[in-house]
Amino acid sequence: MEKGRLEAFSDGVFAIIITIMVLEIKAPETASFAALLSQLPTFISYILSFIYVGIYWNNHHHMFQLTERVNGSILWANLHLLFWLTLVPFSTAWMGNTHFAHAPLAVYGVNLLIAAIAYVILQKAILKENGIDSRLAKALGNKWKENLSPVLYILGIAVSFFDPIISGTFYVMVALIWLIPDKRIEKAFKA
Repeated sequence: MEKGRLEAFSDGVFAIIITIMVLEIKAPETASFAALLSQLPTFISYILSFIYVGIYWNNHHHMFQLTERVNGSILWANLHLLFWLTLVPFSTAWMGNTHFAHAPLAVYGVNLLIAAIAYVILQKAILKENGIDSRLAKALGNKWKENLSPVLYILGIAVSFFDPIISGTFYVMVALIWLIPDKRIEKAFKA
């Protein structure tokens, strides 16, 4: 099975996710900076989610550049990931519209955590199909980012009920960890 169709479909879904998120930002009804300032929580949540979707798109792209074969399990695992990512516009809008209230902030963290788990499932499906000698398998060594991210998400979810700023800080920390493209995979491109 060719991987090009999977990549094209996924790219389209990523583009739609970003489009839906930006459409959730409503222009103020009055022409004042105070009205614009009232949109700040929505805009901040959009920026964070845009970065997250960009990180997933970037890492998805890199992972599939090193993937030689895809099968039905990979297609379903990819759809599983895309499903959770398509919920990001909802959790983003709810979080921003409620000015980072406790429940929406927790739901946002759960959304991010489950998307991260889905990404790992996709990665494992690819590794199973492509083998332990594949370029991707060789590129994936130290998994400190994969191990630290769920811990920070869980901390963010737990703290969201007590302190939204600290909770949001955990989510920002995960984004910062992943903002720089995965050097393991980039090194494999040069090999």
